[in-house]
Amino acid sequence: MCDRWVLAFCFTLGLAGCASARPPAQTVTMVIESSPTSLDPRIGVDGQSEHIASLIFDSLLHKNAHFALEPWLATSWDIPDPLTYRFHLRTDVHFQNGKPLTAADVKYTLDSMRNGAVITAKAGALARIDHVDAPDPATVVIHLKQPDAALLWNLSDGAFGVVPAGSGRDFAFHPVGSGPFRFVSQMQDDEVVLERNEHSWQPAPGIARIRFAVVPDAITRALELEKGSADVCINCLTADMVYALSKRSNLQVEDGPGTNLNYISFNTRDAVLRDIRVRQAIAYAMNRPLIIRSLWRDRARLAESLLPPQHWAWTGDVEQYPYDPAKANALLDAAGWTRDKEGIRFRLAMKTSTDETSRLLAMILQQQLRDIGIALEVRSFEFATFYADISKGAFQMYTLRWLGGNEDPDIFRYAYDSAMFPPHGANRGRYANPALDALIREAGMSGDQAQRRADYVKVQQILAAQLPSINLWYLDAVLVHTKRLANIQISSSGNFDFLRTATVKP
Repeated sequence: MCDRWVLAFCFTLGLAGCASARPPAQTVTMVIESSPTSLDPRIGVDGQSEHIASLIFDSLLHKNAHFALEPWLATSWDIPDPLTYRFHLRTDVHFQNGKPLTAADVKYTLDSMRNGAVITAKAGALARIDHVDAPDPATVVIHLKQPDAALLWNLSDGAFGVVPAGSGRDFAFHPVGSGPFRFVSQMQDDEVVLERNEHSWQPAPGIARIRFAVVPDAITRALELEKGSADVCINCLTADMVYALSKRSNLQVEDGPGTNLNYISFNTRDAVLRDIRVRQAIAYAMNRPLIIRSLWRDRARLAESLLPPQHWAWTGDVEQYPYDPAKANALLDAAGWTRDKEGIRFRLAMKTSTDETSRLLAMILQQQLRDIGIALEVRSFEFATFYADISKGAFQMYTLRWLGGNEDPDIFRYAYDSAMFPPHGANRGRYANPALDALIREAGMSGDQAQRRADYVKVQQILAAQLPSINLWYLDAVLVHTKRLANIQISSSGNFDFLRTATVKP
């Protein structure tokens, strides 16, 4: 099936030709799958929002290529006791409107996320903060109610961005940041436009203007790249499309091992899926190695945890679910789900966005679950509708990706703690386990990394046994670009930081 599709796709590319005009010389067009849900860095948690906002706003700390934290807006910090964090800020930072960025802006950003001034799922990550002081323009002091080992990570890029004091709930429509690019305009479901920020304290980007073009259809994204009417995309094409485009003389493919994780989540309050045996049966029915070969052309690695394997808290010592339809059938038999005259035990619905690979995954899963008597209905929606539904718990199953957030173990609290149901966090499946909550909270307050690792190992083992979600695979970071772009430095996180250093050939 895949080889026939590649031939058809290549034929389509050949017919398309290169008739479309290139974008203006100093404008780079990047195609993305969906509009960001919010460019307010306090609110947006989807991948497009966080990646674009990270170009507009600055965080206190910055993650380097090895996920270690480095100074950014904060030139240094000290921890005089487990409940006090003192940050010393740069004094040469200005927002794009020329206004200096000071400790008052950092304090306001944190306070507005915690006091309800804005409604945000990120509030849960700051729940251990008691209050924030700004004793002078260059100093921020965070006082905690209880120790929080994840605090520094939650103040780094992707998780946090400083907004001007006084920014209200409508800030996303006219965001003002201090990053290397400044916001110009946004048209929902069409485009976001950024320009080089002349007031930025960072090195000036080589790109003067970026247009993020929203193109929900993967084939159309590929054609835009092939024609030269788009310059770049990252992790937004099927493997077959990447393979076909790699043959084009005007395009180049950059790739490497990535940390972005594909997963399937269950509504654990659903009448069918609240039974652990049903969730385990679904895991055994999935032939993940075959899906990786056919859907991703081996540009992915099997995942047994949310955390990437290079992480200090990762463990592979968890319950495994190799492809085993016989075991899946036995679990469903034991759970009392008999087949009807058509061989169907029960029906489930799986929601996806309109992302092409998500829909293909759902269709493959539909075939594999049919073999164990589960009739799976696939329902695809544009991203904003899809995301609203899963946040409200209006689903039985859905598939999505963790984009960078799974590089810190605080992801377990954000995604599985029973206090983190939306809008306070991302426990969308409404999973509740008091023993897991206790482990997560103990690890989050411990200053002993060995103890934290021991706790997180147990957390991973519980999640693998109970399966509120299934970790599928870590996707390689794959970037396709026209050869008019140079100096591309791809990140394993699959973020948009390469736009900071990329240049445009004359």
